[in-house]
Amino acid sequence: VLVVLIFGGTYVSARNTMVRKNEAIKSDWAQVSVVLERRADLIPNLVATVKGVAAQEVTVFTAVANARANLMNAQSPKDKIAANQQLDGALVKVLALTENYPQLRSNESFLRLQDELAGTENRIAVERRRYDNAIQDYNAYIGQFPNNVFAGWAGFQRNDAYFAATPAAQQVPKVEFPAAKQ
Repeated sequence: VLVVLIFGGTYVSARNTMVRKNEAIKSDWAQVSVVLERRADLIPNLVATVKGVAAQEVTVFTAVANARANLMNAQSPKDKIAANQQLDGALVKVLALTENYPQLRSNESFLRLQDELAGTENRIAVERRRYDNAIQDYNAYIGQFPNNVFAGWAGFQRNDAYFAATPAAQQVPKVEFPAAKQ
């Protein structure tokens, strides 16, 4: 009777721990979902703000984009010097713009949204790490003896829903300015 009570108590304790760890995974996933939704809500505002900035400053940024493209396409030293001078002139326009209008409302909005997005990306990273740690803790617990036996009896299975970097995340993002209309 004592052996059955000890065994039964061990089983109940292990099962309760498995339930608690499984619920921790669900809770951590809910937190990941919250920060992912936050990012999804911020992106349309960021895009709208960038469009607003681009509409106000399209000539300046078009000049910078054209000058940069000319510099990248220049073959001879003479062409590179001319393109570099063109780029210098375009950059002077950018500096003049920021000096003449140091507190553009749209730019402040963009910077604020950009900071919000960066903060959200950091939150996502933290919550993903917590979620992955909860899964690792759960998997380690149900993999240990005698918990693996109890997990099988109670229907608990390994959870391999870890966040993993996609192959696309290995690629360096390419930033391009749209070509100016001639």
